[in-house]
Amino acid sequence: MKFLDLLRMSSSSLWKRKVRTILTVLGVVIGVASIVVMISLGLGLSRSLLEQYESYGSLTQITVYESYNYDGGSSEEQKRLDDELIQTIKGIEYVTEVYPILQTQAIAKYGAYTNYLQILGMPVGAIEDRDIIVGEGSLPSETDEQLKLFYGYQVLQDFSNEKTGAGYWTTGELPDIDLMNDPIFLIFDTKAYWQSQYPSGGGEEAPAKPPKKYLIETCGIEAAPADDGWTRNGWYTFCDIEKLIPELKKVFKNKVIPGQPSTKAGKPYKEIFYSQLIINVDKMDHVTGVQTQITELGYETDSNAQWIESEQKTLGYVQAVLGGIGAVSLFVAAIGITNTMMMSIYERTKEIGVMKVLGCDLRNIRSLFLLEAGFIGFIGGVIGLVLSYSISFIINKFAANAQEFMASSSISFIPLWLAALSLVFAVFVGMAAGFFPALRAMRLSPLAAIRTE
Repeated sequence: MKFLDLLRMSSSSLWKRKVRTILTVLGVVIGVASIVVMISLGLGLSRSLLEQYESYGSLTQITVYESYNYDGGSSEEQKRLDDELIQTIKGIEYVTEVYPILQTQAIAKYGAYTNYLQILGMPVGAIEDRDIIVGEGSLPSETDEQLKLFYGYQVLQDFSNEKTGAGYWTTGELPDIDLMNDPIFLIFDTKAYWQSQYPSGGGEEAPAKPPKKYLIETCGIEAAPADDGWTRNGWYTFCDIEKLIPELKKVFKNKVIPGQPSTKAGKPYKEIFYSQLIINVDKMDHVTGVQTQITELGYETDSNAQWIESEQKTLGYVQAVLGGIGAVSLFVAAIGITNTMMMSIYERTKEIGVMKVLGCDLRNIRSLFLLEAGFIGFIGGVIGLVLSYSISFIINKFAANAQEFMASSSISFIPLWLAALSLVFAVFVGMAAGFFPALRAMRLSPLAAIRTE
């Protein structure tokens, strides 16, 4: 018997028993929808967690710091972040890029307004990796001949009137400063500046005159987020580290640059040591291994991956529980399919006997009932998927309107692989539930089946 004949006969048999078939399919629909929706909630929570951590930084990045000298050793013995370490880390497997970061501070002045800037000097590639949305101008470029600054969108909020103390946090209004076009002067020697403002403070001799101010051009400003929210770049001022280091050496000459270590004699080192290093790894799965190797070198490390791993384990348990709850419904549906197929066999015993007497292959009889069970699973799976997407849409719609779910991701997420897997699983469950009834039909005695009324 041809496969198309078996397909036609199985569908025809189901169509003759419409009410029973519909009720059995309904059980599969509820089971599939329960599993898909439950798992989609777990996947949505997992994706939301990943997006949240990505907003704090890349999931494949490692930040390296100097280890704290707990034993009270000398400054010379302290392990520093230098160019030699960068070359060592670049040789570690799976590391794709190493970016040095030099953090320094400076006082920005415009008229009576001042601000204490947190300046991050880093390679241009590292700045581009931070996914900064440019509002005005552009990011620092390697083609720039001089040091240029890129301001986070919240930097302007920290400017205050030096005479009155008024600023954004007291008046609620931003200072009348155009960071892109107004001349912004920077004072890098902040210690000398405060000594010039308060000569008697600190018990040290104040300089005869305030430190030199430097006019630094602005290359760009970060765009404010559409929802007036927070960004990890907003409070910082960025610049090319290759332009910053020569500028600092020129400003401080033979003095120790703030934030840099000094020798026992109080002299600066010839080499510039970095505040931190940013390591890019090819995959998140390799982050922990690379992080361990760097830690063994004697440095402190930090990454989002270590937090993600523990959270994903917890969410994995949540998904298993949610999927198990939905699986109970599908198990009940499988019992319904078995019951339907057994009833079908009892009703069609004589038909089975005639088929055997006419020489129908036993495997065809088995395939006929397996196809009927598979049909029930397939139809229930398709309708269950449609119902799942509808429920998921409603959940996300209500969640989007709720104040506590204002994240960008949906809390119910049905990927294509889940839809395909659930459909295959529904067909498999249907055929598995119809397997034993099909065996029973195949083993019926032809003469006993014909005598059955």
